Amino acid sequence: MASIAKLNIDAPRWDQNTFWGRVKHFFNITDPRTLLVSEQTLDSAKTIVENCRAGSVPPGTSEEQLFYAKKLYDSAFHPDSGEKMNLIGRMSFQVPGGMAITGCMLQFYRTVPAVVFWQWVNQSFNAIVNYTNRNAASPISVKQIGVAYFTATSTALATAVGLNLYTKRAPSLVARWVPFAAVASANCVNIPLMRQQELINGITVTDENDNTLGKSRRAAIKGITQVVVSRIVMAAPGMILLPIIMEALEKYPFMKKIQVLHAPLQTVLVGGFLVFMVPVACALFPQRRYQSFFCLFVLPECPIQF
Repeated sequence: MASIAKLNIDAPRWDQNTFWGRVKHFFNITDPRTLLVSEQTLDSAKTIVENCRAGSVPPGTSEEQLFYAKKLYDSAFHPDSGEKMNLIGRMSFQVPGGMAITGCMLQFYRTVPAVVFWQWVNQSFNAIVNYTNRNAASPISVKQIGVAYFTATSTALATAVGLNLYTKRAPSLVARWVPFAAVASANCVNIPLMRQQELINGITVTDENDNTLGKSRRAAIKGITQVVVSRIVMAAPGMILLPIIMEALEKYPFMKKIQVLHAPLQTVLVGGFLVFMVPVACALFPQRRYQSFFCLFVLPECPIQF
């Protein structure tokens, strides 16, 4: 019990210096099954985590119970404020939420109204996630969030509608890739705008003992660039490979008879991609990166958005 009481509950369970260790970490905290846990159980998990931090572990608590409580805590509570996050903004909601929206973007791409509607839904979803997971150390105003939302939505719509009109005479497969182009371009605009305070003021640089040394704009640029890359990689397999799969399947007579099921099928297949790509994309880059022999950059957590 003494060893459990001294357990550093905030230290990742798996080695974060290895890619597979980071994949396991993100598989754990993005588990959609945690959405089914009751509010009472989530509150109990928070109490256990806080008690463990204070060195007061309830008698009879096993190490596995502590790790499970931390998993629930990470899935539902803000890492800075400790406040319970709304359901849509939680990391554990990003797979089912992204699955539904991405599936619809890939299915309803033929008409301009459909493209406009689903790109708007996607960027609205991103805005909720961004606000829910905002960095307490670099607060962003409601006005700045609004500018980022408007700019990202406008970029996505301009890209999607423009390419949709441009590809009218192109092969159908090319038109199916338009949603990915819109999502990728919006991410390149939305993320830097949402993290603009970090770009302006820098992010915290610490030594190996977590002592603050100052702030670095270069670290912020590097971290935000990595988040953009992670977002694009996260969406790429489902939004690039799935259109190829659907294009091939739709040539079969049985698929032509069940057109009403194309959207549900595509949504389920997107979910299959995202279950793996969300943790894999977030694991591409370490959350902490050594820059010299004495200091490291504390990079932003990879937000799970599309």
